[in-house]
Amino acid sequence: MSQAELVVDARNATGESPVWRSEEQALYWVDIPARTLHRWSAEDPTHWIADGMLACIAPRADLPGAWIAGMESGVFSLQPNTNGTLSAERLAEVDHALPGMRFNDGRCDRQGRFWAGTMLMDMAAGAHVAGLYRYEQGGTSLHRQLDDLIVPNGLAFSPDGRTMYLSDSHPSVQLVWAFDYDTDSGTPSRRRVFADMTPLPGRPDGAAIDVDGCYWICGNDAGLVHRFTPDGKLDRSLAVPVKKPAMCAFGGPTLDTLFVTSIRPAGIDLSDQPLAGGLFALRPGIQGIAEPAFGAPAA
Repeated sequence: MSQAELVVDARNATGESPVWRSEEQALYWVDIPARTLHRWSAEDPTHWIADGMLACIAPRADLPGAWIAGMESGVFSLQPNTNGTLSAERLAEVDHALPGMRFNDGRCDRQGRFWAGTMLMDMAAGAHVAGLYRYEQGGTSLHRQLDDLIVPNGLAFSPDGRTMYLSDSHPSVQLVWAFDYDTDSGTPSRRRVFADMTPLPGRPDGAAIDVDGCYWICGNDAGLVHRFTPDGKLDRSLAVPVKKPAMCAFGGPTLDTLFVTSIRPAGIDLSDQPLAGGLFALRPGIQGIAEPAFGAPAA
């Protein structure tokens, strides 16, 4: 088992969407309400500020240093500037069902298509108004693929790309689903329950896949990261020293470090979790898979 190590005492309000860039030996992630893109490496930690809330990111294959991102009003292309800001170009607008919505969890499939889900920021409303969208290189619109969601999360793709995973982290749902995934058309089908996390500690949040095809998902509210085998069996649970781990990603020189972002809740006593909002590292004894860039299939 792995002991969690603090990498950055980031104090993120909502740390999300960690992405490892092997060519830079650096980890990128976002703090959603702070509108911040963070970059950490051993030599050069830095960050950039956007004009709107950043929720999920993926590197662009066609523009060095640029990112595709799900934000408040749609999918954007982002370019970091030397003055600590991000230049943003909206690629596709999203038609939200209600005011007060934004994108949430997202990533690229193994073919380089960008996927992201929306959510109503007032989670207590429990409104089934969220959707899951696909965006393809050169497109001007989003393709809505799934409806009737509250807080879509835990998006991931199996090593061969033929299984898509998705969770809903709302307390009234707490399910992880698996789908057959058509890699040619980018279409999910045959939805079935992969894991019911209702009896387990923690709500399902962000996820990652390892080389064995196992699914790692943050147990929000429980301070755990769970590993499920491809047949949906809970294999192990690793602890982090905060209650709200948000998303995980494999990185490091050999992709054997599991980085975990977290949430620092406002307005509550944090004396029992002073590192809330930090970035942590676990070494679970297994390697991950490099994430594809937008517009380029996985190597």
